[in-house]
Amino acid sequence: MLQRIQNLKDVVDWGLCIGCGACAYACKNKHISLVNIESQGIRPKFESEQCAFCTECLAYCPGYTVDSHLATGFLPKQTEADHEFGPALEIWEGYASDSEIRFRASSGGVLSALSLYCVEREGMAFVLHSGADPEIPWTNKTYQSRNRTEILSRTGSRYAPASPCDGLAAIEESDKPCVFVGKPCDTAGVALASQQRPALRRNLGLVLTFFCAGTPSTLGTLDLIRSFDFKPENVGGVRYRGEGWPGRFHVTGKQGNHEASYSYNESWGRLTRYRPARCHICPDGLGRVSDISCGDAWDEFSNGTDDAGRSLVLVRTERGREILRRAREAGYVVLRPRDASAVMAAQTNLLARRREIFGRILARRLLLIPVPKLIGFSLFRSWRQISFATQCRTIVGSLARLLQRGLWHRGIPVQSSCSRPSPKKTGEC
Repeated sequence: MLQRIQNLKDVVDWGLCIGCGACAYACKNKHISLVNIESQGIRPKFESEQCAFCTECLAYCPGYTVDSHLATGFLPKQTEADHEFGPALEIWEGYASDSEIRFRASSGGVLSALSLYCVEREGMAFVLHSGADPEIPWTNKTYQSRNRTEILSRTGSRYAPASPCDGLAAIEESDKPCVFVGKPCDTAGVALASQQRPALRRNLGLVLTFFCAGTPSTLGTLDLIRSFDFKPENVGGVRYRGEGWPGRFHVTGKQGNHEASYSYNESWGRLTRYRPARCHICPDGLGRVSDISCGDAWDEFSNGTDDAGRSLVLVRTERGREILRRAREAGYVVLRPRDASAVMAAQTNLLARRREIFGRILARRLLLIPVPKLIGFSLFRSWRQISFATQCRTIVGSLARLLQRGLWHRGIPVQSSCSRPSPKKTGEC
């Protein structure tokens, strides 16, 4: 019989936690803290035995539920592209008009430019997002950025665990609307949380996300660092991308006198080995539960475009459309219209992975392992787009990985969340 999720601990034990931090925000009794487990990601640590009997956090948990309709409503799916990456009111390609933002960003810098516009022109209080922790630069922390300097210092991809939803209380308590920027799973958590907290819903001025192929564990970054014969304690900074498109993975010593780097393809190719189980069954790599989602226009890059980066911009909601229009008129972003075919051409890897998700979920069901509630993603329709041979490889490979990871053992979960104190931000439990 298929196991059922009873509480948040089950989400963690069955490998479904995505580490967004929404549970820490949700718990009114403050019985949940967060710890970064190097080999897995950010996970909740339960401070009370009452957590075993509490189900309130499940209403906030995108590891348990992702509803594609929460941000956009029930928009009709009129084309095959709508089924693949979700309906979009508008599709653009563009970049930040601020050359420094564009240079520092991972692609075109549109998300950073929109964040800056909202703070400077829309009167929003701050941007809640993730950036490097200066004390442990291969990890992330949640920030409130209130001006250009702060936004610019935190622009660019961070291919390591981040939990921006742990800061949602600051948005809820703000006296003005705010911007939220996070991974697609983070914005799915924000959408769930806003259903539970009216004050949070009122203060969400704009929800932004980026295309995502999964979040490698901290161990992935540490292994890259060590491959340079760097000792982590000597690292002063880690940059995953940026300063050119697509940019390089770059490590700098504390004194600034020693540095090393990999190309984007080299670093990402190695980091992908460290993605947790939940990322392999994520249907929302293109960010449907948001106002606006952005990602690399890889077709432009592969065609030899020699510039500082370009982003594809998918506008999901009317709020997103209006703010993007005003930001463009104010000169914060440069845009040109594109159609769905541009997204399909630019994000072939993400779409190919998405088409395998139905098979990966089927493998979990065959082993009686719980699966998340994924609402409105046309997964079976996408599954039918791939060959029978690929379907077989997907199911068999998924079964092998699940058995190897120990997610199945006589129907009893074998992974467990942290239950004892740990270092400040990173370490094994």
